[in-house]
Amino acid sequence: MNIGFIGLGVMGKPMAGNLLKAGYSLKVYDIDPNSVAVMAEQGAIKAISAKDAAQDADVVITMLPDGPQVKSVILGEDGLINVMKSGSILLDMSSISPVDSVKIARELEKKGISMLDAPVSGAYAKAVDGTLSIMVGGHEEDLAKVMPLLEVLGGTIVHIGPSGSGSACKLANQIVIAAGIAAVGEAFMLAKLQGCDLEKVFTAVSSGFAGSTLMNSTVPRMLAGNYEPGFRIDLHLKDIRNAVNAGDACGAPMPLAKHMLSVLTELSKQGDGSLDNSGIVRYYEKTTGKVFKEGDD
Repeated sequence: MNIGFIGLGVMGKPMAGNLLKAGYSLKVYDIDPNSVAVMAEQGAIKAISAKDAAQDADVVITMLPDGPQVKSVILGEDGLINVMKSGSILLDMSSISPVDSVKIARELEKKGISMLDAPVSGAYAKAVDGTLSIMVGGHEEDLAKVMPLLEVLGGTIVHIGPSGSGSACKLANQIVIAAGIAAVGEAFMLAKLQGCDLEKVFTAVSSGFAGSTLMNSTVPRMLAGNYEPGFRIDLHLKDIRNAVNAGDACGAPMPLAKHMLSVLTELSKQGDGSLDNSGIVRYYEKTTGKVFKEGDD
């Protein structure tokens, strides 16, 4: 099976690397030539353009920042739609609007090309170890054809439904994460201002009903003041913006998402957009003038 892989960013690079380790033949492209060179050192074939990566591929994987980039790469004047062969599959693993996913799928279908929207959750660490959660929209028979690829990349692979439903599921996921991180920041700032030892608060709260993977990931970073990016605030802002737009279009109530949109927008404007999304808790540090890291007040 020949695979084209387009988009070698924070997530795309380790995902492509895992496919290479599993023995797949990859032709890769990214606008950053250094990323392409890194993958070539691991055994990938260099492509000179996105179209070149897709030429003669059985499956093309795209891992790009947002809908405009995905639409441009696939449907633009030099888009993949013009070179992908009939019967091939476009596997878009980007996080984009479900409206865009459906539009792209319909255009590709006219050319005999199948599409699956298959965004991922789990951030960089799970991309590295191949245990991402993958949520898939599209035809089940197409999913069956690429399931061996996805099993290299993910620990949980769920067929959500028709085209666009994978993207919709990812937006729902992003609302839960953003609001959850904010809830952790709000709760722990209350505890700090009440004079509590936050390490002890963490031990008590994480052992009870409020304990979660999200809390276990966020609080240690928060207490260490470590917001090195795994999944950047600016990317989460993009996802929440897409979620709010999708919610408004279908009539879904979105009060929490809209609040998080304002929080993320403010953090981005203040220069925190390149921080890990656990840095959402900095909203509470900036608001109170206190920090979670002990001794840094």
